[in-house]
Amino acid sequence: MIRALVFGGAFNPPTAAHIGTAGFARDYLNYDCVVFVPSKQTYIREDQGKEFAFSDTARLDMLRKIAADHGWMQVSDHEIRQPEQPRTYATLCWLRGQGLTPKLLMGSDKLKELESGWRFVPEICREFGIAVMTRNGDPVREIIQTDHFLSGISAYLEWIPTPDTWQRMSSTAVRRAMAAGNLDSVRDMIPPEIRNLQEFAEARENER
Repeated sequence: MIRALVFGGAFNPPTAAHIGTAGFARDYLNYDCVVFVPSKQTYIREDQGKEFAFSDTARLDMLRKIAADHGWMQVSDHEIRQPEQPRTYATLCWLRGQGLTPKLLMGSDKLKELESGWRFVPEICREFGIAVMTRNGDPVREIIQTDHFLSGISAYLEWIPTPDTWQRMSSTAVRRAMAAGNLDSVRDMIPPEIRNLQEFAEARENER
């Protein structure tokens, strides 16, 4: 069985932090690969309320271009192909059915959402486990230990102290710089394979 970290999210757009932290997590935990699973555009726009969302095709293309240069990186269009945005637990079960041994990979900024914003957290914990990457300099141990819900599932949480290099990079910063016509200001946040972001934005407009 292939041991896979499963990294879901908008990837709107993918950043150097997404790629760097995922690769670091794979090495740190000695897993075979990281599967990137982008969410549906409708979910990003309507449920998450993002003001700008690259198309499903554009985000898949970006991730696949990046993956071509990283042998440990896989890209799944499973969630995008569904009529409605699937729950994370359903996606993990589907990937398990494809012959993988999955473990959920997430940033520490999502920890506080687990209790009220997620479903099937006990099942995710028992069946798959969760690897938590440090984001924004979060004191992960303290967050888990001082939160009643998180401390109750702490046996299933594995902390990855990701390097400072990627801590404060964000897709939001890249989108804002793009809207302002100033991508040079965030060039270090954009993977080299997708530096021409405008090309992908135009693809988004063409799909409307």
